[in-house]
Amino acid sequence: MSIIKKPILTEKMMNETEQFNRYGFVVDKSANKIEIKKAIEDLYGVDVLKVRTMNYPPERKTRYTRSGVVTGKTNAYKKAIVEIEDGQSIDFYK
Repeated sequence: MSIIKKPILTEKMMNETEQFNRYGFVVDKSANKIEIKKAIEDLYGVDVLKVRTMNYPPERKTRYTRSGVVTGKTNAYKKAIVEIEDGQSIDFYK
């Protein structure tokens, strides 16, 4: 699937998973909520209740080094928080 790029496996997201049955994914920037819902249901075989999305802009960074000022930026990405039905789960470590 080109819509879902990778799952988010941070401590904060694991707490969300345990308490509220929500999972986080980095998704394609042009994907909408309906496409994300369909992709998750097809890929993992779960029933999705709600999808929330967030767009993260690139973060500009400047470092002062011996050779001068080095500027750069991180990549922009879109994050989706997917809530699934109670009793179902997604296993990322199969």
